[in-house]
Amino acid sequence: MSTTIKKSDELERRRFMSLAAKGLLGVSILPWANSLSLQGAGLGLNRPLNHAPKAKNVIYLYMSGGMTHLDTFDPKPGTETGGPTQSIKTQAEGIQLAENLPLLANHAKKIAVVRGMSSTKGAHEQGNYFMHTSYAQRATIKHPTMGSWMTKLDGRFNPTLPGAVVVNGGSRHPLSGFLPSSHQPLAIGDPEAGLRNSKMHPGLTNNTFEKRLDFSQKLDEAFVKKYSSAKVNSYADMYDDAIRLMKSGDLSAFDLSKETAQARESYGEDRFGQGVLLARRLVERQVRFVEVQLGGWDTHQNNFSRVPEQSAILDQALSALLADLEQRGMLEETLVVLATEFGRTPNINVNDGRDHYPKAFSCMLAGGGIKGGQVWGKTDKEGREVIEQKVEIPDFNATIAFALGLPLDEIVYSPTRRPFTLSDKGQPITQLI
Repeated sequence: MSTTIKKSDELERRRFMSLAAKGLLGVSILPWANSLSLQGAGLGLNRPLNHAPKAKNVIYLYMSGGMTHLDTFDPKPGTETGGPTQSIKTQAEGIQLAENLPLLANHAKKIAVVRGMSSTKGAHEQGNYFMHTSYAQRATIKHPTMGSWMTKLDGRFNPTLPGAVVVNGGSRHPLSGFLPSSHQPLAIGDPEAGLRNSKMHPGLTNNTFEKRLDFSQKLDEAFVKKYSSAKVNSYADMYDDAIRLMKSGDLSAFDLSKETAQARESYGEDRFGQGVLLARRLVERQVRFVEVQLGGWDTHQNNFSRVPEQSAILDQALSALLADLEQRGMLEETLVVLATEFGRTPNINVNDGRDHYPKAFSCMLAGGGIKGGQVWGKTDKEGREVIEQKVEIPDFNATIAFALGLPLDEIVYSPTRRPFTLSDKGQPITQLI
């Protein structure tokens, strides 16, 4: 217990010193920070910095396929575009949600619904990439996602565990982009399988393992010396991190069997629900960013039978997460994000479905210093156009970064020496914080 407290105190001390340095001097003094990186004033952005962020970590729930806003967070009952979906009252005055989210309605005072989302990307791959990186997809470069930006600009809190984890992410996730592999999120397929290949082979003693490791390093020594580069060295760093994790007690964070049956049931026994529970366990162990994906939102057909099924999975897991984080005293320091690549068409097609619609859709924020019980942005009566407080994707991502106190204007260079900043030129919605 005393060791855990000391570790926590040290992390808080380093975080305080880092934030103080950023606020007073405009620099970072963390040992993993890039001392040569330049501030973004040269780009003419001058975006605000949150000097007292409450959010330390992120649980990012991504609705892959394009979640319909009209049947979840922005219902339009009684209109032709609204279809049969009805709205329900919530615990927050002035906020109504679709009837498909009855459990979340009880947590409306914790959430901020962003109804003014708009994108320029109407295809899945491009829209997914844009939401994750704030940059248009290019054949010549791959941009980092938020979890990798976090560890690059603000470091890890737990040196043993990865800084970011992606659960159910699929093979097209941009991950760390052009950043070094040390910022690569750990990809996990099945949350219930734990962290695979993380235990020593049965019958292998620690002494034998160390001898084999030493022998492997000697075999690599000449090659590493001759071809010393950041990419080559990153392989050695990767093995060091893996071995450190294998020997750490923090490895149990990936073991969902440590949870009670009641806790596991409360999140839902499906892969998404268990992934969200895993996210809570990892954030408890100071993993900075955990993304969990829920697919199945591409409802070109049978929208009004499929969306209630998908929403039930989301509703149970998200509501359990918000309640769990609040009960554990973690909600104020954990930013919960719900995002998707675009919405669905207000017009209902001949297959009783909705097609791709990037012009208007909804996302959600909670915890991490977010003012709950509010709606930002408004669409017209049919859900076709954003008519108030339009939010572009880089703005939404800049808001996440602002809540975390990340330096929006700090320039990071790609291997080809091109300058990039977190969330491109997006402006944070500071009124939500």
